[in-house]
Amino acid sequence: MSQADGPDGGHLRRTASALHSFNRFEIKYLLSYKDVPRLREILRSRMEPDPYTVKGGYPVCSLYYDSRSLRYYWEKIEGLHFRRKLRIRNYGERHELTDDTPVYVEIKQRVNRVTQKRRVKVPYLLARRLCNDGALIDHLPEQRPFLEEVLSLVEGHGLRATAITAYNREAYLGSDADLGLRVTIDHRVRGRDRDFHLGAEVENRLIVPPQKAIVEVKANERVPYWATDTAARLGMEVVRVSKYCQSIEAHGMAPRSVFHVPVEDDHDVHSKPEHNEIAAPARR
Repeated sequence: MSQADGPDGGHLRRTASALHSFNRFEIKYLLSYKDVPRLREILRSRMEPDPYTVKGGYPVCSLYYDSRSLRYYWEKIEGLHFRRKLRIRNYGERHELTDDTPVYVEIKQRVNRVTQKRRVKVPYLLARRLCNDGALIDHLPEQRPFLEEVLSLVEGHGLRATAITAYNREAYLGSDADLGLRVTIDHRVRGRDRDFHLGAEVENRLIVPPQKAIVEVKANERVPYWATDTAARLGMEVVRVSKYCQSIEAHGMAPRSVFHVPVEDDHDVHSKPEHNEIAAPARR
């Protein structure tokens, strides 16, 4: 019996995807919420909204895996020219997530200045078997090298579920001369350091100031002049922030780095509630 014909095989054929790969240059900015409407207006005059973008954006929730020594966290902080992260990512409302929901298992890596992302789409149950249990799951032939790489990271680096990030995202896509350009605006960036089921009905802590949005400009080759000029005119602040690292630091798992974005009353173990989101206590 082939793996695709196993007990999960029928569902696999309906939900699994072949390997997807992206290579991009990325610039990240912090933007005040009062300037988001102006940025949105400029983007809509030059780009098309992502088909999944609706008013307020769509939910994105990611579970990151790391070693007990936080290997991937420290590789980012130390600025290694080659570094990787493993995560499971879900697009959609958490209360709609089931074992059958398609999610993405992703390896995001940085090679010098280029960000590469490789991923496969599988049912959430199989994603957990792969990343939590280190078990090779049913797969399509073209997915095998990627899945074996995931297993080599899980086993070789002793990876375990470490932190979750969540936010609402607006996305805009370039065309014609700007083909390959993608700009995202992430609102209410939150995280947690426990309860690692992506569908868990638990509280998340704000890990970026509630009055700030994270804007990411991603391009295949170059960022167009009008985009960098817009950033300058709106006073957007270039940052090297990682949402994963921000969650690690906000929950007291590592010291604040120079790249940490302070939240309101950052010396306290709690951030102030935002839209019924209650801060989780920092782990000592």
